[in-house]
Amino acid sequence: MGRNRFAAWNSLIPTQLFAWFSFLRQGPPGFGIPMSSPMPGLEHQLTSDHCQPTPSHPRRSHLWAPGIKQVLEYTMISPFLVLAIGTCLTNSLVPEKEKDPKYWRDQAQETLKYALELQKLNTNVAKNVIMFLGDGMGVSTVTATRILKGQLHHNPGEETRLEMDKFPFVALSKTYNTNAQVPDSAGTATAYLCGVKANEGTVGVSAATERSRCNTTQGNEVTSILRWAKDAGKSVGIVTTTRVNHATPSAAYAHSADRDWYSDNEMPPEALSQGCKDIAYQLVHNIRDIDVIMGGGRKYMYPKNKTDVEYEIDEKARGTRLDGLDLVNIWKSFKPRHKHSHFIWNRTELLTLDPHNVDYLLGLFEPGDMEYELNRNNVTDPSLSEMVVVAIQILRKNPKGFFLLVEGGRIDHGHHEGKAKQALHEAVEMDRAIGQAGSMTSLEDTLTVVTADHSHVFTFGGYTPRGNSIFGLAPMLSDTDKKPFTAILYGNGPGYKVVGGERENVSMVDYAHNNYQAQSAVPLRHETHGGEDVAVFSKGPMAHLLHGVHEQNYIPHVMAYAACIGANLDHCAPASSAGSLAAGPLLLPLALFPLSILF
Repeated sequence: MGRNRFAAWNSLIPTQLFAWFSFLRQGPPGFGIPMSSPMPGLEHQLTSDHCQPTPSHPRRSHLWAPGIKQVLEYTMISPFLVLAIGTCLTNSLVPEKEKDPKYWRDQAQETLKYALELQKLNTNVAKNVIMFLGDGMGVSTVTATRILKGQLHHNPGEETRLEMDKFPFVALSKTYNTNAQVPDSAGTATAYLCGVKANEGTVGVSAATERSRCNTTQGNEVTSILRWAKDAGKSVGIVTTTRVNHATPSAAYAHSADRDWYSDNEMPPEALSQGCKDIAYQLVHNIRDIDVIMGGGRKYMYPKNKTDVEYEIDEKARGTRLDGLDLVNIWKSFKPRHKHSHFIWNRTELLTLDPHNVDYLLGLFEPGDMEYELNRNNVTDPSLSEMVVVAIQILRKNPKGFFLLVEGGRIDHGHHEGKAKQALHEAVEMDRAIGQAGSMTSLEDTLTVVTADHSHVFTFGGYTPRGNSIFGLAPMLSDTDKKPFTAILYGNGPGYKVVGGERENVSMVDYAHNNYQAQSAVPLRHETHGGEDVAVFSKGPMAHLLHGVHEQNYIPHVMAYAACIGANLDHCAPASSAGSLAAGPLLLPLALFPLSILF
């Protein structure tokens, strides 16, 4: 109905109005700059037949068509003018090739041809398994990331393909925790790494463990696919942009009644007296031969008040441990003398490593979480994709293969802070890492799974025209308070603002700033997770087993089945007398057998 009303208005708008709009868009002398000039804050610019965006006055304008922002800022814009602008944009942004039905028909036929090829199932043994976890990367975040990626390459964005979009199989994952309709990252991590659903706030334990109650832990520990892979002789690694003892990575190696027990400093006396160990301690002690560990979290590894190697005068960066342990030195002491183990803390050290001379790597690049990609220090902090490349170079030396967990962990943090631009750039960087991993591995022997633990109450809409900046305004005013609004909004969070008893006028703020907090419907200090299903993308051996709608804990069972690791090996064809597994296909009849029977 809204579209029809919009179209009706379109037919009434005189062409003279577009000329008047063009005049406004140009502004006073010196107001515009050539389209080829770079403009800070713009994700991209588009050219079109008669509505070409022009960068603005020194006061930054961040819609893809800066003219609209200028009109909003320098005139009292009317709904009629907004409709006129919208018409201009809508009519001019359709690429010429898309006006030809043949373009769409040929595209569909190519997609159909590719889909038919998928009938030839890849039933090989997965020598390698890589799991990419976008923390908080719900479907709306995936879509917005796709648009941003395209706009960063000066395209409209909607037609862009993420690396994960190229994966042939897609499923949906039900994310609820055993005691929570809307989950947290700890209970979900236990599900997709350990194959068992668990309570909110707990990691590496079953639902028999209650959060923060240490005495409910013993006997309820569950192991992860990282452990299963290590037990099978594979190399294993963890790469994250959060602390290495944060919720997602910790479920790979720890068993804790509380995800917040980063070091003993964060644990209650009762838990310490009952014998529970903090997560950093477990990182070093539980699975002593994890081959690669990279992320943040330095301060949890050192004695209380030990000065940080990078931030010497920052008290918040100092060590936190009450037990006086230096876990980095303990980590080193556990490594065989004939092996090459390296502890590093900056990007330069990482990029100068010779992977052929590295057996074990511990890289801790920040005292806490790593910096957002947009804020990253290019000298001291590596990107996620750089860490992934080095990790694979080290892990793939093992002839038995590897398991690698990669977390784009700060997507979640950006959303919690209402900073959509930070969140989406984190997701773009994770997609870049997915591409890097794909270029270094083979579909024939590497299963790659990309998914999220949960979503967020993040959305974008407002009938935005094709190519609208993902961080831009909707092409209309609110019909209630007569104010503009950004396409991106949150259901709740810190972006709720009232000025003079009314909703803040976003045209008066820099809504494309890296740290702009998008408006929300309900005021909260921290935005919350969403409860809807999340996508699971997969490619490689046995990827077709991830299909339809699944419980989240199904995911590691598929990965283990494909790699012939874990509790059940009956479906794996024996190879040599040495006991190694065949590199060829799994036994197909059993490969299609219900996994509920096999596990």
